[in-house]
Amino acid sequence: MSQQSLSLSELNSHVHDAIRTCLPEIYWLRAETSDVRRNQNGHCYLEFVEKDAKTQAIIAKARGTIWSNVFQMLSVYFETETGQTFTSGLKVLVRVSVDFHELYGYSLTVVDIDPSFTMGDMARNRQLVLKQLEEEGVLSLNKELALPELANRIAVISSPTAAGYEDFCDQLENNSQGFAFYTKLFSAVMQGERSEASIIAALEKVFENQHLFDAVAIIRGGGATSDLNCFDSYLLATNCAQFPLPIISGIGHERDVTVIDTVAHTRAKTPTAVAEFLITHLSKTASQLIDLQNRLINESEGILISEKSHLLSLSKDTVYQSTMRLQKEKLHLQQVSETMKYSVRNRIQCLAHFFDNKQQYIEMISPENLLKRGYTITFRNGKIVKSATEFVENDLLETRFSDGSVWSKVKK
Repeated sequence: MSQQSLSLSELNSHVHDAIRTCLPEIYWLRAETSDVRRNQNGHCYLEFVEKDAKTQAIIAKARGTIWSNVFQMLSVYFETETGQTFTSGLKVLVRVSVDFHELYGYSLTVVDIDPSFTMGDMARNRQLVLKQLEEEGVLSLNKELALPELANRIAVISSPTAAGYEDFCDQLENNSQGFAFYTKLFSAVMQGERSEASIIAALEKVFENQHLFDAVAIIRGGGATSDLNCFDSYLLATNCAQFPLPIISGIGHERDVTVIDTVAHTRAKTPTAVAEFLITHLSKTASQLIDLQNRLINESEGILISEKSHLLSLSKDTVYQSTMRLQKEKLHLQQVSETMKYSVRNRIQCLAHFFDNKQQYIEMISPENLLKRGYTITFRNGKIVKSATEFVENDLLETRFSDGSVWSKVKK
């Protein structure tokens, strides 16, 4: 039985021969790149994977190799055509030969690449994302927001060490018209696998303080086109499209329009262009304010001149009317005064006559006059006695006459 067995190397040799016999040609392969790395000798080692369209689970995998002499040419060609480096996560169409090495196993050796396939895949991905956003009704929401006339409070999402961020700040601070801009940096990773989550986290922080800002600037400097992958993602795009503040993008690539550029309120080519846009917008506002100020001054001067003339005319008319009114009122007051004098004199005479009559009557009925006429007044205990029934025996009485009083005592 042992004479019929094979060693591992022998079996692998048979597999090697079988593959060479069955798969002698070179094949065009569609796959996604993964774990792309280049060693010190210039050889590129990677893995080709295929994922399920729905679950994104890997359903096939193969080790790949691009020898240094081939990789040097293909990488330059690929980057020139697509604008990005040959890296992981790309959908590629490569021409490969199938190999099986007794020690290293199954592998694919790349001999050519079609950059147009990768560019087409990127374009298709962008179109799919844009279509989904349009179907959800959010594609143009951010564009519909009104950028405030005085947009000078800017939330900036960028890497703090990026040259583009420094250029942006310098451009705003040293603008020729002396406008004041207030910026706040919300730091984020602007490329690589962590960029999507990092930018979304920065947007959430801006959202929490949205009342402090007029707009959001998402900026980054130059770099490889592959670094722009996160700006084509659906999740980041839907966050930007539905953000409550106008978003101005300055990604730094003139020929590449990302999904974020499309959904943003305004797209500028570079961070410096974003700053220029904000300065120009504020300049237009300042110009409109100056025009309004001049119009206000001119119209105010015209109104003042017209009103001054009207007031002068009104003043003359008022003086005339007032003079006539005063003369009329003066005459009326004189008439009223004479009437009042006459009425007062008559009233005083009537009252004087009335008081004279009253005085005569009072004098006539006064006790003193009555006593002079022979009448007397009797007092009992200091009180006037009006009836004989009020007396009791031994009462002491005072009888008052006109010329004096006498005292008497009641006997019976």
